[in-house]
Amino acid sequence: MACGRLTVLTIFVVFCAFISVNASKVIDLTEENWRSMLKDEWMVEFYAPWCPACKGLQNTWNDFASWSKDLGISVAKVDVTTSPGLSGRFMVTALPTIFHVYNGQFRQYKGSRDKDAFFSFIEDKKWKTIEPVSSWNSPDSIQMTIVSAFFKLSQVLRHFHNILMEDYGLPYWGSYLIFAVATILLGAVLGLVLVCIIDLIYPQKYQRPEKTMKGGESKKDKDSDDELADEDIKDDLLDDASQSDGEKVSSSDNEKKDASSKPNSPVKKRKSRKE
Repeated sequence: MACGRLTVLTIFVVFCAFISVNASKVIDLTEENWRSMLKDEWMVEFYAPWCPACKGLQNTWNDFASWSKDLGISVAKVDVTTSPGLSGRFMVTALPTIFHVYNGQFRQYKGSRDKDAFFSFIEDKKWKTIEPVSSWNSPDSIQMTIVSAFFKLSQVLRHFHNILMEDYGLPYWGSYLIFAVATILLGAVLGLVLVCIIDLIYPQKYQRPEKTMKGGESKKDKDSDDELADEDIKDDLLDDASQSDGEKVSSSDNEKKDASSKPNSPVKKRKSRKE
């Protein structure tokens, strides 16, 4: 009797192990292997261990992943606390966030978070009705790679901040002061490097020194003074010419007035010579 029970128990354990081995599991994606989603069809969840909504979706997501082979897709998840660069690439602003990926095209899933809705979304190809993420905001683009680097840097700074406060016992304002001084120094160094690069790319043109005359006056200043003197002479000549023309006009007008004011002199008639 005991041997029969042991046999049944062994068969049950082997059967459960067989099912667990063949059942599809949720794939964990990280910074190192995330590019595997660029091929074929994927459903990817972004979550955090401390997120209550993510905990509520966990069982449904695991159950949905168990049918991934039948659906012909891969089901994965990304922990944003350990892979902050991926949250930056996908611009994750709320948790949980689900993305559908098909051959490198990214679409954000905004439907119901239950297994039937997930099945319908894949089987009925409802993802085709959703506009894919633009190439400018595509997670595998250069600009999003830069954003990912900034997210990683923020995570490193946060970790360093926690070390200063917990391990070294610094107050929070002391940690902020250190970051402020470091930011100022780093900005000054980067500014100096940028100025040097600009000077190398666009060097200043060499200007010859101006020749100075005996009196300490430069040749350029003397030429400008000569030009001003010539202009003054021209202006004086024009003024003299206009003044002389005005005097001529006034004198002619006076002569005309004098002539008109004089009385007409009597004209003597010449007597005829007697024959």
